[in-house]
Amino acid sequence: MSSSEEDNVLSSATAIMMRHDHKDKWYKKVSSHVKGAFTNRRRMKRFTKSTENLSKILTTNTRRRDLTGSLLSLPGLRKTEWSDTESSSDVDSLRECGSGHRTSGDSRYSDRITEHDSVSQVDIQVTPAADLGAHHVDPCFDTHHHHCSSHSLCVPHDDSDASDISDVENSSRCGSLCDTMSMSSVDSLLQDTSIRQRKHELMQHSFFHLDVWLKEGKDLVIRDSSGTSDPYVKFKIGSKQFYKSRTVYKNLNPKWDEKFTIPIEDAFKPVSVKCYDYDRGVSDDRMGSAEIDLSTFDLNTPTELKLELKEKKDEEYMGYILLQCTLIPKSGEEKEQFHQTRGSTLKKSAGSLESQARKLKMQIWSGIVNIVLVEGQNLMAMDDNGLSDPYVKFRLGQEKYKSKHKFKTLNPRWLEQFSLRIFDDQSRTLDISVYDHDLRSDDFMGRATIDLSGIEKEKTHTIVKELEDGAGTIKLLLTISGTQGAETITDLINYTTNTKERDDLYRSYGVVNSFKNLKDIGWLQVKVIKAQGLMAADIGGKSDPFCVLELVNARLQTQTEYKTLNPDWNKVFTFNVKDIHSVLEVTVYDEDRDKKSEFLGKVAIPILLMKRGIRRWYALKDKKLMGRAKGAVLLEMDFVYNPVKAAIRTVNPREEKYMQPEPKFKISLMKRNINRVTQIVSSVMEVGKFLQSCFEWESKARSITAFTVFLIITWFFEPYMLPVTLLILFLKNYLIKSAKEAFSVESKEEVVNVDDDDDDEEDEASKDEKKSVREKFQAAQEVCLQVQQGMDMVASLGERVKNTFNWTVPWLSMLAVIVLTIGVLVLYHIPIRVLILLWGINKFTKKLRAPNAIPNNELLDFLSRVPSDSELIQFREFTPDVANLGKKKRA
Repeated sequence: MSSSEEDNVLSSATAIMMRHDHKDKWYKKVSSHVKGAFTNRRRMKRFTKSTENLSKILTTNTRRRDLTGSLLSLPGLRKTEWSDTESSSDVDSLRECGSGHRTSGDSRYSDRITEHDSVSQVDIQVTPAADLGAHHVDPCFDTHHHHCSSHSLCVPHDDSDASDISDVENSSRCGSLCDTMSMSSVDSLLQDTSIRQRKHELMQHSFFHLDVWLKEGKDLVIRDSSGTSDPYVKFKIGSKQFYKSRTVYKNLNPKWDEKFTIPIEDAFKPVSVKCYDYDRGVSDDRMGSAEIDLSTFDLNTPTELKLELKEKKDEEYMGYILLQCTLIPKSGEEKEQFHQTRGSTLKKSAGSLESQARKLKMQIWSGIVNIVLVEGQNLMAMDDNGLSDPYVKFRLGQEKYKSKHKFKTLNPRWLEQFSLRIFDDQSRTLDISVYDHDLRSDDFMGRATIDLSGIEKEKTHTIVKELEDGAGTIKLLLTISGTQGAETITDLINYTTNTKERDDLYRSYGVVNSFKNLKDIGWLQVKVIKAQGLMAADIGGKSDPFCVLELVNARLQTQTEYKTLNPDWNKVFTFNVKDIHSVLEVTVYDEDRDKKSEFLGKVAIPILLMKRGIRRWYALKDKKLMGRAKGAVLLEMDFVYNPVKAAIRTVNPREEKYMQPEPKFKISLMKRNINRVTQIVSSVMEVGKFLQSCFEWESKARSITAFTVFLIITWFFEPYMLPVTLLILFLKNYLIKSAKEAFSVESKEEVVNVDDDDDDEEDEASKDEKKSVREKFQAAQEVCLQVQQGMDMVASLGERVKNTFNWTVPWLSMLAVIVLTIGVLVLYHIPIRVLILLWGINKFTKKLRAPNAIPNNELLDFLSRVPSDSELIQFREFTPDVANLGKKKRA
């Protein structure tokens, strides 16, 4: 053997021993014995042959069955299970054998060099034999009895030559060894070595993340009297709970499909998995438990598990749970970062987190899920009367909401709006459960889930979700908004205008595509840059403002900027316009604890009054949009729409806005509506008085003129003259309006004194009265409220007609002029009877042609788009004091 080969053998043996923490002891022993093997040429030849065969096996044989077969033909080797420490009895026996059979000049010894095969996971010991005589057999190394009993390989004598190797290999004793050697010892050896290596790898790390995918359960036990269970699962380490799954009601084969992460600081401590049946009583029923042994996991490798549920002292089959686990090692820095974020989330309440977020001036949540619970349809009947009192529970991670219950109905209409926050380390599955309200215990009616990870952000979605097992449907509006960061699609800093996309947008809403997708009227983009001079809502003289944008039922919002009166949001939002006459409402709130918000200011901007592509300040108003509030908001808006689609939509019913302020009876509002109706009635009476004066000849000139006009119109009247008269009226008012705008400046600020939104004193006083008196008072209020709303409707209708002819909204007035012009041409060329016939055929066959069409009156639908006088006051803009706002910002 060359010196380099000798060094390789020595280095390999030494490294293996060092791996088992025997550096000093094994280095000395291996060094002396290996070098001692080379003092005699014959022993060197024998050891060289064994080492070459060993090297060949370790480099060429990678399969266990090949390695096992090669061991039998390897001279000078003996395969045993490796031990970290030598047995003292083995050493003593070797010494006794050596002393009892050593002759003068002999150099007998038994040296062991352990070679660890990293591919096949097998430990091999190389044992050069002692220098014995050719015919002397040591009883301690009886190759027939000792090696056959221990399944070891025969060791050739050291004084034999190379030819003796083949004799030994072909001997009957070694042949019997080949037949009796079992694979069980190899399997056991492989398993033990793999476990040692895995434990060694786990000990190299002090912190892990256990990513768990809780899939489903199968054949779970029955715990309810109805023959089912309501299972959920808890994950614990020791006595500390790290995760609790949602409850799957009335199901023995639940599908959770939940993903979460558990922090692991001791990989040798098992994770306890316990299944329970949810009850409304004092405690939930146990459904079995199991443990997850993390020391059996390969790092960074997903492991599929089938956990059989059992109970102590109970051999009953309780089903099993399927899940997938991945153990991921983490560094010390990641551990510290985790404890700073997730640790605080687990230990602190939501209020303290929000307080911490304010100190750091950053929001702890990654998004807001805004939900409008609209209605339910065809729900299950749970009461004896065939009805139910349904309410809905929502759960998103640790966020929860419970709606009000509706009495005795299977088709409830809730119209409730609320928000749930999204956290990065929580589930993205929205759990919806419907219950029937009872006096003692509520009955479960059905459930559904929505995976929020697959829903497009910054867009309002109308979702009709079917409950499981055909228990009915739930309709809701859902929007994921309020995201922050430069990577979000609403970030204005990274937003760039794409000329090609803008050209495609204008082309899609061109006149050529006027009759494609009639519900898609246009596109609106709103850039929310910042606000200044807001009202201080917190004790420290600051606020935590965020901005909400609403276009009918679509609702988007910015992130929260903490501890500032001059927030910079820098967000860009887009809306799908369904009606060109919609109004964009921009509201600024102050975020408070418990998800409450305090009103700071509001502004309403009709789409038709927007200044396209102009960045400008809008002064904030109060809740009723009548008076000025503190502060202003900087906005930039752009919109594109198809005029033909917009005109068609104008004579169709308006989209219902679900969330509107609940109407209340107020004496001040009642008086105002009475005055509005009185003005309209007075105008009609003035016309009647004028005609009456003509008939009574109070003024001869007036009566003669009126009589002449009557004769001419009656003799020469044609149907087309009626729209001509209306056109003349439009032309007259247009000229008057143009003259006013040219010679006078209309003040844009007009503050209307309106009572606050406080409840009536009668309501507060009635709380202390008897029930019967309170019911009578409420009934009287309802009657007065109906009268108040009826008078408002009549007054608004008259004001809308007036504002149509006054060119208050030029787009609508121009549309009316175009329609009247077409009407003049049609009436001039087509007989009136034909038109009446066509109108009747359309009305009678409309339901047959479009069964789902909503009955409507085109004229009333058109007038509903014209703002009333009270709405004009709400839309009127206040001039923002930009100069003072700028000074406040510099201060």
